[in-house]
Amino acid sequence: MISLLLAATAPAAPPIPTQQVQIPPVAVQNQTWFQDHAAWLTHTLAGGFIVAAVALIVLLAVQTTKQEGLSGTIGGRVESAYSRMGAEDQLKRITGVVAIAFVVIGTILALTGI
Repeated sequence: MISLLLAATAPAAPPIPTQQVQIPPVAVQNQTWFQDHAAWLTHTLAGGFIVAAVALIVLLAVQTTKQEGLSGTIGGRVESAYSRMGAEDQLKRITGVVAIAFVVIGTILALTGI
């Protein structure tokens, strides 16, 4: 009963002042001009880079090695200076073109800051 009387007669605690905290705005990442104005170009280049990488892996996996074993050494290859390119030569040329495209696209992507 005494505690009820003390609680009823005790003065109320003053309210705790609250401070309004200023939250700084979220920092915006610095983007390059290409990322702001030519997003379609950056996405196209990134997609082309991935396609070139996969194509290069497949083309390199399909090619045969230069060492054909003992049968290639003994039998040799008959080559003519006037014949059309064989499948292996065309595959080497395509692989070279894809490798150059891979390097060029990768350099462009690195320079544009993507």
